[in-house]
Amino acid sequence: MVTDPNPSGSTDDPAGGAAFFRKLPGDGRIDARDTDPSVGSRLDGMPEPERGPQQREPQSESLLTVVIAFSANLLIAIAKTVAALLSGSASMIAESAHSWADSGNEVLLLVAERRGAKPRDAAHPLGYGRETYIWSMFAAFGLFTAGAVVSIYNGIHELGASEASSDVLLNYIVLGVSAALEGTSFLQAYRQAHGAASARKVPLLRHVLQSSNPTMRAVFAEDSAALVGLAIAFLGVLLHQLTGSAVYDAVGSIAVGVLLGVVAVVLIDRNRRFLLGETTSPQVRDAVLGELLGHDTIERVTYLHLEFIGPSKVFLVAAVDLAGNRPEADVAVLLRTAERRIEENPYVEEAILTLSLPDDESLEPRGAVSERQARQQPA
Repeated sequence: MVTDPNPSGSTDDPAGGAAFFRKLPGDGRIDARDTDPSVGSRLDGMPEPERGPQQREPQSESLLTVVIAFSANLLIAIAKTVAALLSGSASMIAESAHSWADSGNEVLLLVAERRGAKPRDAAHPLGYGRETYIWSMFAAFGLFTAGAVVSIYNGIHELGASEASSDVLLNYIVLGVSAALEGTSFLQAYRQAHGAASARKVPLLRHVLQSSNPTMRAVFAEDSAALVGLAIAFLGVLLHQLTGSAVYDAVGSIAVGVLLGVVAVVLIDRNRRFLLGETTSPQVRDAVLGELLGHDTIERVTYLHLEFIGPSKVFLVAAVDLAGNRPEADVAVLLRTAERRIEENPYVEEAILTLSLPDDESLEPRGAVSERQARQQPA
């Protein structure tokens, strides 16, 4: 069964197999439950299927991450707005705009989670998974406009200001409380991302950037930017207080805006790529190819396509050559049965198998090719 996929073709996933077929009496098929229990973590970025009663499903964990982020950002936005109105600090105004943008984004991410989880139907045979990327892209555009543009505009507007800072203590208190709340939200996003990255044995940031889960990526990126933004705002307020120059406060606001703009552009680009059709990594492709070739009725594979059509959901198309010479009706039954069993895996939304042409070139996992080449080398 295909297990655990998560992002792009550049992902350096560990090589490993994933059993495709449920074991039936006497048919020699493999069940992932009869093999290494970590096999679910080997396909491109998703956490392996949860087993313990206290463990959450990936979708539920993403929903929890978004809910925590929304609650924290809403409280932070209210506190920053009050501090900004009382102090007039440009950095605090930028930070309040940032937090309101984040709060609105979390609402869009909640919509993304719910709409993307709808089961497929006759009108949408490949499911609704890509809706997650659409709503996540809306959230990224919101971060760019309501966060980055407003912060940069406010900073430029305040560059010529000369007022002395006021209510500095309130600013510091709000920044401290905000850091605690943002830290709580970030820890949840970090825990989710780190668990999946560890299962895939890839660096954390690579997993976040390449993951097929846009809500996890958005919350992780926004919370990281929020913590950096709080540090920038603190420096802006502090330098304004020490020097009496509002330029530092204004520059802090501009810096926060630039930071948010960079994060928003990265998020927009990643969602764009998945909407266009992102393939799985070469390592995942090799694992799936190896499992197909390991099935007793499949002699060779000549074509294999794996594409993400939603968070941790793939569309699989393969051309295979079946062992032996069977009647056409039997071949059709075998192919359809194999497709249905592949689709029993929660990570496969749709599987299509077709017959190879006799002259089609056979595909092999890269590891098998390397081993054969090594054997052919002179001693």
